[in-house]
Amino acid sequence: MENSGAIQASLAGRYASALFGLAREGKSIEAVEASLTTLDSALAQSDDLRRLVSSPLVSRQGATAAIKAVAGELRLDPLTTNFLGVLATNRRLNKAASVITAFRELAANFRGEATADVTTAHPLDAKQVTALKAKLKARIGRDVAVNLKTDPAILGGLIVKIGSQMIDGSIRTRLNTLAHAMKG
Repeated sequence: MENSGAIQASLAGRYASALFGLAREGKSIEAVEASLTTLDSALAQSDDLRRLVSSPLVSRQGATAAIKAVAGELRLDPLTTNFLGVLATNRRLNKAASVITAFRELAANFRGEATADVTTAHPLDAKQVTALKAKLKARIGRDVAVNLKTDPAILGGLIVKIGSQMIDGSIRTRLNTLAHAMKG
């Protein structure tokens, strides 16, 4: 695993590594990854959930009870549910998004895939994601796991980051470059 040292260096990385180890032992990497994707989507869509995971005012017991209820509603697998309970007890729910990213990277490395962070102005459909994965695979020579984010501020196009390599094909960057060139 090429980036596992860098992942494990951060607090979120240590939590993700622990979760990954448990998932690997229990042969449930895919189930945990699917649950984390569900949680990530819920975090992106729910202001209340984002407030829950980030608020220092919620007690440990309150956060633990709330996150277990959320996990039940989202139908998360038992390992992920228990893990979120540990994060709540340790007052680390605010690290959930970073843990999700680190876990995805560990899972992709485990499968021999590269991980690409892709930002688009609008959500991609399944066909577009498949085409993007194929293009990235052709470019780097191995399968690519894609972490998708949307940011309307880029106006159009996409930004792809694989490791230290970044490809910025956003309209915002192109317009900024054109404006800079016109200023002379």
